[in-house]
Amino acid sequence: MPNFKRSPLALAVLALLIEAPMHPYRMQQLLKSRGKEEVINIRQRGSLYQTIERLEREGLIAPGSVEKSEGRPERTVYEATPLGRTVAVDWLRTMLAEPHNEFPEFPVAMSFLPLLSPEEVMPLLETRLTALRKREFELAAELENYLTVLPRVVLLESQYMLAIVSAERNWIEGVIADLRSGRLAWSIEELKTIAAQFEGEQPPRPG
Repeated sequence: MPNFKRSPLALAVLALLIEAPMHPYRMQQLLKSRGKEEVINIRQRGSLYQTIERLEREGLIAPGSVEKSEGRPERTVYEATPLGRTVAVDWLRTMLAEPHNEFPEFPVAMSFLPLLSPEEVMPLLETRLTALRKREFELAAELENYLTVLPRVVLLESQYMLAIVSAERNWIEGVIADLRSGRLAWSIEELKTIAAQFEGEQPPRPG
């Protein structure tokens, strides 16, 4: 089987079309109403249409009927091909089994933290902590409400997100505590000295 380019949005499109044939606008509506924008970047409509065009070129989806409504533009209804169904299941199995580095921004910022002083970093982390606590509360409240009416399997992504947010909140609380106590501190001069010692060498990695 060819190595098709996998992406969260491509999997979402295939999953929706396996559920039922539909046009792109309907896909966008369902992704939003089901809260998928929390885990998939669908803010730009162009990204959805580009993904649909690529999946069609690759033979994973195919156009079917055309919906016509008075006062509205024609809308092409797509459906998943047999190959698309196979690829979607293969992608899902891979994404579940194999950890993938998604390169989020926050670890990048932490890797260049010494560009700022500890005094500058602490209020920034406190601002992030406030946002994380708010998000944690919102996710927990949503889950509590939905668990009474929906099966857990459709809420697993929200439970995972809550676990991730809670873990980050807990970790940042520890970093802030260490900054306050002075257990975590640095200076550019000290770091330059350390860097010079390892110039031309690979510095030791933690663990």
